[in-house]
Amino acid sequence: MAAASIAFSSPRLSSGNGVAESLASSRSSLAGARVKVISSPPAAISCSSSISPSARYDLNKFSFDPIKESLVAREMTRRYMTDMITYADTDVVIVGAGSAGLSCAYELSKNPNVSVAVVEQSVSPGGGAWLGGQLFSAMIVRKPAHLFLDEVGVPYDELEHYVVVKHAALFTSTIMSKVLARPNVKLFNAVAAEDLIIKEDKVAGVVTNWALVSMNHHTQSCMDPNVMEAKVVVSSCGHDGPFGAAGVKRLKSIGMIDSVPGMKALDMNTAEDAIVRLTREVVPGMIVTGMEVAEIDGAPRMGPTFGAMMISGQKAAHLALKSLGMPNAIDGTLKAGYLPELVLASAEDDETTATA
Repeated sequence: MAAASIAFSSPRLSSGNGVAESLASSRSSLAGARVKVISSPPAAISCSSSISPSARYDLNKFSFDPIKESLVAREMTRRYMTDMITYADTDVVIVGAGSAGLSCAYELSKNPNVSVAVVEQSVSPGGGAWLGGQLFSAMIVRKPAHLFLDEVGVPYDELEHYVVVKHAALFTSTIMSKVLARPNVKLFNAVAAEDLIIKEDKVAGVVTNWALVSMNHHTQSCMDPNVMEAKVVVSSCGHDGPFGAAGVKRLKSIGMIDSVPGMKALDMNTAEDAIVRLTREVVPGMIVTGMEVAEIDGAPRMGPTFGAMMISGQKAAHLALKSLGMPNAIDGTLKAGYLPELVLASAEDDETTATA
């Protein structure tokens, strides 16, 4: 879709209005930017002081339907336990629901034949993608990764070599809402992957526990874990935090890889290409993606740019599809007419291609 060129006009300012002058200056600095319009804006909503006669309830006489507290408890418990039973043995387990993990889950979820469990130790998924750098709001995405934003439906300001999402949370909340709406994905947040299941030198799943239990083993006697078997494990544990790079660190501790040197100092141009290029199946049954790639390979960190997280997640998804023996964009097995959502956008234009 062609980007729309929008001219920013300054509002009429009164003398000495510092806030208005600052706003006008900010808008002026964006005069050369193009704003990508993803879809037509919704029809204008008319606001009035009274509720429409067609409203389904009256806010002046509002009352909820009755319910028993035990019904609430049973409903939540039944559904969660059903999910635990369903995903005790699944196709793909993604460890870590940051920007790379969510992008991987989004891409995998396009294939309705693949069941995906996402394990996230935090109560709030999203990792570091709720904010840009240094607790600022804007998210910077270098081209051509903006094509992923187009697909997901995240608007942005377009500049020559990069785009800017006005708030990182707009990307994170948008992709999360799409992932959670898919019938073949379940997010288990506040759950930690404490260990790996290894069978015949192949990763075959993860060992799970409530995150708060995992972080407090030293305060109690033994609190045993649970398990999720999987045909493929995608490790996207990132680099910071109590579970940073937990997947590859565990591989090193059991001798399946030689070292985890940790990421090098920042170099955006080198880092983002390296993270995508080095996203791979590091041992049989386990794919690494996102900043965990930098940890295992000693690649530079990239700081407050997020394109590599998205594309690395997409690549990890197609590597997982390849491992499952399904059509994917890595080995060119995607055929015309087969799940067109899985066909990746081309970096050169708005056409599509089935090659990596």
